[in-house]
Amino acid sequence: MAATAEKKVQVFDTEDEVAVSLAKYIAHLSEKFCKQRGAFSVVLSGGSLIETLRKLVEPPYIGSVDWSKWHVFWLDERVVPKTHKDSNYKLAYDGLLSKVPILPGNVYAINDALSAEGAADDYETRLKRLVGNTNVLAVSASGFPKFDLMLLGMGPDGHVASLFPGHHLLRENKRWVTFIKDSPKPPPVRITFTFPVINSSAYIALVVTGAPQAKAVQRALGKGQNSDKLPVQMVSPEGELTWFLDRDAASGRDKRMFRWVSKCCLCV
Repeated sequence: MAATAEKKVQVFDTEDEVAVSLAKYIAHLSEKFCKQRGAFSVVLSGGSLIETLRKLVEPPYIGSVDWSKWHVFWLDERVVPKTHKDSNYKLAYDGLLSKVPILPGNVYAINDALSAEGAADDYETRLKRLVGNTNVLAVSASGFPKFDLMLLGMGPDGHVASLFPGHHLLRENKRWVTFIKDSPKPPPVRITFTFPVINSSAYIALVVTGAPQAKAVQRALGKGQNSDKLPVQMVSPEGELTWFLDRDAASGRDKRMFRWVSKCCLCV
């Protein structure tokens, strides 16, 4: 795998300032890739991320972003009907997709009529058809799909996607998409991208807000050594990684290493 890029950490006073900066960051990358390749591949996750994307459906972005060139995928998904309250698709549809003119054919949801194993196999097969055969997905040097932008959240336990601390799926290095039936966070049955796919991305934004995540942020960004890495510490893309934190999420960091300044950017 290619050498990883520098890690950037941006901290803002409020969650609203995170949302403003994140929208600007996404719009910039959208313009960049639409000009370069005629397409922009974006991977969404669940949780509070969709709410933090709310500025994209407001001016100026609602009218200036070339939504017709967006191709939307999911980092992970709960194996439930798309209309279910636990569905990441429903969360994204209600909060973003229904409010912007992304072409329906450019939205790649999982097949909710299949079992967990079947849905994972089907999603991986669909990705493989796109890689190399269209302008939608490039291929990384390691042979995995290279998404333009992955938007990741993080749980209080440091999990990303549906990859949880201590779980054997953290070591999966062959599959692009796999399934889990014993998620410690309900619902238990899910599909998820694996770390080789996550880390093949051109850009990753790790968006973390709120005090419950502060301990995991401190551990992930601190200088201390721990024999057991949190899943979030395994996020190490070939491209660029940027953390978007609010003051509460960053409150566990050593203040000797950090100044509370809105729109501060550090490299660590």
